[in-house]
Amino acid sequence: MDEQASKKQWNGKSRGGALGTWFFVATLKYFGVRAAYLLLALVAPYFVIFAPKARHAVYSYNRNILHYSRLKATLMVAKHFYIFGQTIIDKVALKHGISKSFSFSFDGYEPFVELLNSGRGTMIIGAHVGSWEVGGPFFCQYGNKMNIAMLDAEYEHIKNIIDKGANSTNYKIIPLSESDGLDAVLKIKIALDNGEYVCLQGDRYIDAMNSTSLTFMGRKALFPKGLFQMAAKLNVPVVFYYALRNKHRHYNFSFQIAKIDGISAQQRFEQITQQYVESLEKVVTQYPQQWFNFYDFWQIE
Repeated sequence: MDEQASKKQWNGKSRGGALGTWFFVATLKYFGVRAAYLLLALVAPYFVIFAPKARHAVYSYNRNILHYSRLKATLMVAKHFYIFGQTIIDKVALKHGISKSFSFSFDGYEPFVELLNSGRGTMIIGAHVGSWEVGGPFFCQYGNKMNIAMLDAEYEHIKNIIDKGANSTNYKIIPLSESDGLDAVLKIKIALDNGEYVCLQGDRYIDAMNSTSLTFMGRKALFPKGLFQMAAKLNVPVVFYYALRNKHRHYNFSFQIAKIDGISAQQRFEQITQQYVESLEKVVTQYPQQWFNFYDFWQIE
């Protein structure tokens, strides 16, 4: 299973590259959001053709998990890539202050803010669904206490292109590394002990040996164990956060505070993981084409 999992797991890289990112940023700045969407309609087929592993994963997801017909599953591959591109365009547009074309709504925001104001270190767990980054402007004064933990082999190069000329943010980045995982753990613990907030994605594991098998969308899948164990051991509040795209460039932000009453760390771990998977499954069921994990996520049974 270890060898098989190593072939299936995510490699830390986002789809697309620096050149493509720069091209879309330039189009947005000079021609606007609609022009970027039009360009996307021409670019999306490229990934359908020349990204075979991602294409296979998306098709398998639509065919075997969503149980679409072969024809519909095939058609959904192109739609999936297109919607993914839209969320990237939206993220860049908002970072550059192009917000008039967008509208927003919030679920569970007031309890979430009350928790942030409590002074307790809080772990905010999201997923690669929708576009969590579009919510950045709404964190306002909480930004200087936000720590984004992420692993992306191309992050720094692409981030520099996106951020050039964009509205500045005061979030801190905690880089996740396979070779130096202890350093990231220490930084996360320090941030939480200082009453800050740590944001992570809960639907991608780095090391199959440090993963947990859970039932998700009716099939067994591997989820990262470490971040849930850390939340349980430190006994900090946990919030599940998603930002989902709707029609007419409308985003809905959802904040769900996990109910944790376990006495032992193991009990808290089980409660957090189960609630997370249930919340993610609800979101993915409602927005099936906005779950952007471009690799074979489910275990072969």
